[in-house]
Amino acid sequence: MVDAHQTFVIVGGGLAGAKAAETLRSEGFTGRVILICDERDHPYERPPLSKGYLIGKDERESVFVHEPGWYAQADIELHLGLPAVHLDREAKSVRLGDGTRIHYDRLLLATGAEPRRLDIPGTGLAGVHHLRRLAHAELLRGVLASLGRDNGHLVIAGAGWIGLEVAAAARSYGAEVTVVESEPTPLHTVLGPELGQLFTDLHSEHGVRFHFGARLTEIAGHDGMVLAARTDDGEEHPAHDVLAAIGAAPRTALAEAAGLALVDRADGGGIAVDASLRTSDPDIFAAGDVAAAEHPWLGTRLRVEHWANALNEGPAAARAMLGQEVSYDRVPYFFSDQYDVGLEYSGYAPPGSYDQVVCRGDVGKREFIAFWLAEGRLLAGMNVNVWDVTDTVQKLIRSGHRLDPDALADPGIPLESLLP
Repeated sequence: MVDAHQTFVIVGGGLAGAKAAETLRSEGFTGRVILICDERDHPYERPPLSKGYLIGKDERESVFVHEPGWYAQADIELHLGLPAVHLDREAKSVRLGDGTRIHYDRLLLATGAEPRRLDIPGTGLAGVHHLRRLAHAELLRGVLASLGRDNGHLVIAGAGWIGLEVAAAARSYGAEVTVVESEPTPLHTVLGPELGQLFTDLHSEHGVRFHFGARLTEIAGHDGMVLAARTDDGEEHPAHDVLAAIGAAPRTALAEAAGLALVDRADGGGIAVDASLRTSDPDIFAAGDVAAAEHPWLGTRLRVEHWANALNEGPAAARAMLGQEVSYDRVPYFFSDQYDVGLEYSGYAPPGSYDQVVCRGDVGKREFIAFWLAEGRLLAGMNVNVWDVTDTVQKLIRSGHRLDPDALADPGIPLESLLP
């Protein structure tokens, strides 16, 4: 049971943490709610950092989850710019960077993830960038504009979602872009070779150069400035700036030092939580990028680094903290915008899990839906420039029924008619 004298603490000022705080209040919790954020900015959403805000379409204020005044109105105590540096489970307290100790009755860890770093010579040069925080996006926005004005070169290490979205943004400013990727296509481990080529063609048409099957080995420079990026096959690419977009690692240091159960890094890492987002400590929960949750109907443990997961897991964790019955089983979902292509992906189809990819629509015109199947059962679907089908795709995935691949591929057959 929860009473008005209890204190719920949330460590992490991203979308998951902010939505958890909002949910605690909307569900009627009248105790103290304390939100700890190691950034000085109020909680914000991350998708605009590589999309609308980065290309100059959206203003800075548009990225914030709530208006700054909302937190005081909702009686949420904010600690901005102060990292949580120690978790004492026995004393049920969190120590901040300035020495402040905060007691909790229940705790939510929404510490997110941090960009993986390039471990090569030259990463200390001024023109080497990462994109994870609002401050990174502010800096990179100016860098891309400058490169566009001066016909400068950006080298991107990694052809994942962030790498491709930044490539599209850079080209919108007029910058020259080279993407170095160790796999044979972009998004190879996410979409497989069948759909990865789509993004090679898309970006190539917009002037992006790809260098596949290679990794950066050195960033060369002079007087602190980037001059070139070298790869392990002996190539050298002119560069004025370099973006490391080689993935993110969950921020588990606080949980690990406190002895909470973690997932092995080889399996994706993260804080191990059950379907109610509870950790190995019954009074501590985790949500968002850092949480590796048992998924009830997928029958596996998932750590998902996408907006929709943070949006929905934060509130689910808040309800679990309040003692409600929670079983987080949403279909994984993400979206991306690159040039004139918008897409939505639902489901979970890791490499080796599917035996067939079926497309409905015109792949050449980039107006289609792709389906990943295993023995006729739908694992995942991606709609590209086709809209208002996500709910149906997710229902088909949840159904677990065998589907006729020919019917899936036929635009003349309504998707809804394939539902059991």
